[in-house]
Parts: sequence; C-alpha cells; structure tokens
Amino acid sequence: MKKIVIITVTLLLVGTFTANAQQESLFSFYRSHMNLVNPAFAGAEDETQITSSFRKQWAGIKDAPETQAVSFGTPLGKSLGLGISMVHDKTFIEKQTFLGVDFSYKLDLNAAYKLYMGLKVGGNFYDVNTSGLQTYNVVADPALEAINNFNPNVGLGFYLKHEDFYVSLSSPRILNTERADEKDGFASTATDSPHFYLSSGMDYSLSDKFEFTPSFMLRYVNGAPFNADITAAFNYDKTASIGVAYRTSKVVTGMFSIVANKRLTLGYAYESDLQSDLKGRANGTHEFILKFNL
Repeated sequence: MKKIVIITVTLLLVGTFTANAQQESLFSFYRSHMNLVNPAFAGAEDETQITSSFRKQWAGIKDAPETQAVSFGTPLGKSLGLGISMVHDKTFIEKQTFLGVDFSYKLDLNAAYKLYMGLKVGGNFYDVNTSGLQTYNVVADPALEAINNFNPNVGLGFYLKHEDFYVSLSSPRILNTERADEKDGFASTATDSPHFYLSSGMDYSLSDKFEFTPSFMLRYVNGAPFNADITAAFNYDKTASIGVAYRTSKVVTGMFSIVANKRLTLGYAYESDLQSDLKGRANGTHEFILKFNL
C-alpha cells in the first residue's frame, strides 16, 4: 500500500509539472529566441546571431523544471537563411531534448515589407528514468519500465518584417509525439498535440535616445486554454532595456538587458506566479540570456 501511495504521489507531481508547462517551453525573452518556435526567423536579422538561455522554474523546490536553450541563425546570400535550435528540459525523472535545423526563404513584398517562410526539421529525444522513483519492493515493477525514444518532427513558420514591427505565425512541431503521463496512479504513454504560436511587436521611437517596444506571444494547443505573454519594455540608446510582462496564467515578470559591447547582450528576468500552490515555498522563476551578434 505504501508503494502505491508513493508512486501515485510522485507521478501526480510529474503530472503537475507537465500541466503547468503544457505549452512547451516558455521564455520571457521570446523576441530574442524567436527561431525556437518559428524557423522563418532564421537569418531575418540580416546578421549571424547565437543566443543561449537558462531557465530555472520554482527555485527552491527540489527537481523543479529547468530549461536550457540555444538558437543560431544566419543569412545565406540574399534570400536564404539557416538556423539551428536546441531546447533541453529536465523535470524530476523526465528529460527531453528537441533539436531542429531551420531553413528560411525571404520574399521582398515591397520596399518596406519582407516575408520569410520557414521549415524546421528535427526531433525530440525523450527519456524517463524510473529508477529515480523510490519503492519498497525488492523486485522491479514492470509498470515502472524506463522510457527512452526519439520522435522525428517538422515545423512551419511565417515571419512578416517591417522596419518598425513584425508579425510571426508558426507551428514548430506539427507531428504528434509520445511522452509519459499519469492516469489513475499508473504510468502510461500520452500524445502531445501540435502547438501554434502567434507573436507581434513594434519599436516605437519616443525620442533620440528612448524607444518603446511592446510585444506579445500567444500560444495554443488543443485541449488547453490560450496562453499569452504581454510585454512592455523601454530601450535607452539601444544599450539598455527594462520591461515588465504579464502572462495570462497569472504570472508577472520583470526583466532587463544590457549591451555589454557591440556583439554581446546580457539579460535577466524574474517571474512571480500569483496563483501557484507553491507560492511561499518556491522562490520564483529565474531566466538568464546571452546573445552574440557576429
């Protein structure tokens, strides 16, 4: 009986983490990591960029979710772009790494508007190490077999760019994939549905030095409510930025970034969950970002 209770509680904990992160990986600095969700962004900045992020959710809670991400994008000639994106998630006994290669093609609609169309090809390495579950049975439980698989996937995206604003629409993983889930106290496999992302933002000049840069990122997956980040930030002389964001799952974020030199940007964001059951026990969510322009 103790064994059943421990396994049930553990899997419910994993299920709770999965439910809160059901919309794939979330990033406060989504504008700097756009080709994680939209392959059309590869090369859209007309320079080579390498961006790296580390995100620690619910700091202070053991085995809480952690995410590392790296994205790379560069233009190839006048119309082509190439990118690479990697996202690694770890939650308790569950680990997964998605690796994708991005290809983009640019259409000059007119002097002011450019449309980028993108294709992402890759897959997800998924691993659940059930040996991390504590039981009181000397004999191995066949219901707790480890899960280790690879799911190939493809994604599509469109990125409309203007000098002062952008619009992004994409689905980075179109194919359904399998993962572990909890049902009635037992481990089983479940299917993840495609995710869809809509984002837009603008750069509005307030003076010679100050710029207002509002943006939003809307996420949707079948079976879950819409989730959106609404961000407002102010830039000073293109060297420092400070902003706030509100996520519709009742999360408030404060963030800032600074351009250390012409090629390196450093950023930090702190998220506070206004309704989480872990409030008071967790120390919020921390996110760090490094961005290189080559």
